[in-house]
Amino acid sequence: MQNPGPPGPGRAPRGRRALRRRALPYLLIAPTVLALAAVLGYPLVDLVLLSFRDMTRRELFSGAAPPWAGLANYRSILSDGFFWTVVGRTALFTVACVMATMALSLLVALLMRRVAPWVRTTMTGVLVAVWAMPVMVAASIFRWLSDADYGVVNWLLSLVPGLDFSKHNWFDDPWQGFAVITGVVVWGAVPFAALTLHAALSQVPAELEEAALVDGARPGQLFRYVTWPVIKPTAVLVTTLSAIWDFGVFNQIWLMRGGQPEKDYYLLGVYSFIESFAVNRYSVGAAIAVLTVLMLLVGAVVYVRQLLHLGAAE
Repeated sequence: MQNPGPPGPGRAPRGRRALRRRALPYLLIAPTVLALAAVLGYPLVDLVLLSFRDMTRRELFSGAAPPWAGLANYRSILSDGFFWTVVGRTALFTVACVMATMALSLLVALLMRRVAPWVRTTMTGVLVAVWAMPVMVAASIFRWLSDADYGVVNWLLSLVPGLDFSKHNWFDDPWQGFAVITGVVVWGAVPFAALTLHAALSQVPAELEEAALVDGARPGQLFRYVTWPVIKPTAVLVTTLSAIWDFGVFNQIWLMRGGQPEKDYYLLGVYSFIESFAVNRYSVGAAIAVLTVLMLLVGAVVYVRQLLHLGAAE
């Protein structure tokens, strides 16, 4: 066996180049990590510390350190039945929004795959325009559509024989009100999900589908055994992201209820904001926000496990 001998003059530079190549990804991602630590990390740590204190307006205006409260805020919240009602309502709202978003997005994506190129381009432009629409504008449109006096929805439903929706207020009943709010959320979420699923559908091999059709596969079997396995990782990604976004919905409820949502319309984000800045229970609001973040982290862990599982399966 030949002795490699002492390091020659060309080996040290090769070692440094290899070291630089290994360090380059970390150097490139370092600014992003530092920015996230500064923008998200510091406020999150401050929020956690606030949740263990008892801050009132006196400490807020005087600048004095609020007294330490330990776990008192968390015990108060977790023993409050209304908090668990809001948690259940938030979970149900999230499930409804995600299911509606994914079903509509998949239908739109499949439709885009079958239409002519110019129609597909038009649909893409419309989806991008909807995606770019500010939440405030979308909420104003839906408020007008569901208005009790001048709403188009009430007018159209009243045209149906046997139905009278004149002066009908959709927000008197929280179930009907949340149906309208779900429409606003789904309206804003469908463009991203549909375009992403359409991109995933473009990766399905055409020859594989043709072979399945030649073998006599029906449309349902073709989608289940050929199309779905290809787009499944993307669908899991979009579903998880939609769940995280919908779990923290705030703007749509706040705008649809004119900045004064009733208790029947509280979700976790709204509940935390009301406790912090309307009731002035800053530490209780911070504790609710921390619990919301922990619940979202559970969803993120589930998402990562699914990705690892899909990666191992591939």
